[in-house]
Amino acid sequence: MSDSTGTLDEALERLHTTGPERNGRLTNHAPMAVEALVHRGQAPAVHQWLDRYAHKLEEPPPPSRPVTADDWREALGDPARATDWTRFFARELDGRPWREVLAEWWPRLLPGIAGGSTHPAIRTGHAVRTLLTTPETAPRRAELAHALGYWAARHQPLPALTPLAAAPTAAAALDAVPPVSVQEGGMPARLGRLTGFPVWGTAPDPDTARERLVELVAAATHRYATHGHGEPIMLVHAATAPNAVLRALPALPRELWAPSLAAAWAAAAAVTAAYTPAAAASPVPATLTPEEVFERAAAHGDDHTIKFTDTALDVGDPLALAAALRSVELNPPVF
Repeated sequence: MSDSTGTLDEALERLHTTGPERNGRLTNHAPMAVEALVHRGQAPAVHQWLDRYAHKLEEPPPPSRPVTADDWREALGDPARATDWTRFFARELDGRPWREVLAEWWPRLLPGIAGGSTHPAIRTGHAVRTLLTTPETAPRRAELAHALGYWAARHQPLPALTPLAAAPTAAAALDAVPPVSVQEGGMPARLGRLTGFPVWGTAPDPDTARERLVELVAAATHRYATHGHGEPIMLVHAATAPNAVLRALPALPRELWAPSLAAAWAAAAAVTAAYTPAAAASPVPATLTPEEVFERAAAHGDDHTIKFTDTALDVGDPLALAAALRSVELNPPVF
């Protein structure tokens, strides 16, 4: 990522006066979308995009009482404590290196990866990518505090699940995920109807875990090309959530890579179960370059489309680009 203009920091400073959600539950996607735009060379479009997104932004929830190292467990999963959590992580990141804070909290937050429809984990992945690939600045460090705070506030473990027959590949595992019995209601209601997933996502060592996580991101991205019509917005998260985990791996101790894979698989499977359609469609081949595909997503303006296309470019193959163009086709444009 190259941003000599300071656009990302300016955008993050604008956004850090706003809350992580609106209307009680809908996620503020702007921090993730602007990071993707800057990372993919679209920094000149960021402030105009933010101006058009501004009507979806709300003030943060009022603070309640400080989260501390002694009582954090009672605040975990309480969305009303989002500001308390953000302030807690801001204090932590002011006093210690960000990698140290991330390594401490990652295993605590990972079981709740599906909370907030996986958005908090995705926001964390974008924040970590920035810190890994660009110089550390106060707004970029603050963005990690906001992301981790949102994750802690929306932390939601999945219900107990029955292990189903093992699948040989990530693609086969996604195909074998049984849909929830009733595909109605929002993500929290659908998560409560999960019963079991195919056995996949285990690894004997960190390097294998990373390889399988790469495989999972590719498989979920490819699957959108044929199944995205089931729920075009929500199904992007089957790919963007595990990719957020993949982006964080280089900043984490290697002993956390295998549990990270397992959590990423659970998140991808949960989204797939909640929204998968009854029948697949035929993919349409992409004829554009990766840069042209992302330019089309940026012009389209939809936040989910921008983030999914960003993930598709990480995968980088023709079917992934076709999936990205499918998201441009299926999701309503903003501009």
